[in-house]
Amino acid sequence: MERSEIHRLPGPQETLALTPVPPGPRPEHLQADCANCFGLCCVALPFLASPEFAFAKDAGEPCPNLRPDFRCGIHAGLRERGFSGCSVYDCHGAGQKVSQVTFGGRDWRREPGTAERMFEVFPVMRQLHELLLFLTEAVTLPGTGPQRGELGRALDDVTRLTHGSPDELAAVDMRALRDRVNGLLLRTSETVRSRQPGPKKDHRGADLTGARLAGADLRGASLRGARLIAADLVGADLRSADLTGADLRDADLSGADLSGSLFLTRSQLDAAKGSPATRVPDGLGRPAHWR
Repeated sequence: MERSEIHRLPGPQETLALTPVPPGPRPEHLQADCANCFGLCCVALPFLASPEFAFAKDAGEPCPNLRPDFRCGIHAGLRERGFSGCSVYDCHGAGQKVSQVTFGGRDWRREPGTAERMFEVFPVMRQLHELLLFLTEAVTLPGTGPQRGELGRALDDVTRLTHGSPDELAAVDMRALRDRVNGLLLRTSETVRSRQPGPKKDHRGADLTGARLAGADLRGASLRGARLIAADLVGADLRSADLTGADLRDADLSGADLSGSLFLTRSQLDAAKGSPATRVPDGLGRPAHWR
């Protein structure tokens, strides 16, 4: 499946602002709660042996590091053990939603008959929750009057889908839904970024792997879907930049200003390098490995 600007994960998984976002953590229902999940990301998703995954496994095959209590046996040392892809993965709350809501707390180990369907709908729910994350941010952005009503309706629609039955979730046309929401978020981004004075760079979908962008003025830039792997962004100004789906693996954000950047996720920060001087949007926090 081709990579979507809206849906990008840090590895071979589902194989699938001028004004900052208001301060505070992301909504609780959009934060992963592994204690209330049946280890779905460790079972339902495949991964290939790569620098981000020490070995390969098929979809539906439990990772050998998954413990009987559904916790990861090497969680504290994922990066050191060759699982940086796991360390940056974020289901945005989809795991506990499928485990506790869609399947009512039924455990795929105790009820093996639920396993196949549960593993099928988890990637769908994960994508829905990512859309919820972006839409929830979008409706808070000042200056989005032209899209405000449409954003609210889209948020309601996606929320309803997340409460569907397993059969209803499996039937969701995610490509069509992503296209619809992506278009709306793109228009919202353009509206917000237009309020940033001066010219705005368009690097949408660009391959900027290893690019030397230290100190660059990227205020209001479009970096949607850009490949910024190992890019030098030390001290860069990324305020109001649209970072939807930007690949920031090993990008150096030391001293960069990402405050008020649009649609940046914690997974992207976890995949990057940074420093105590890096400014991030309120509510995302700094990854532990930056220290």
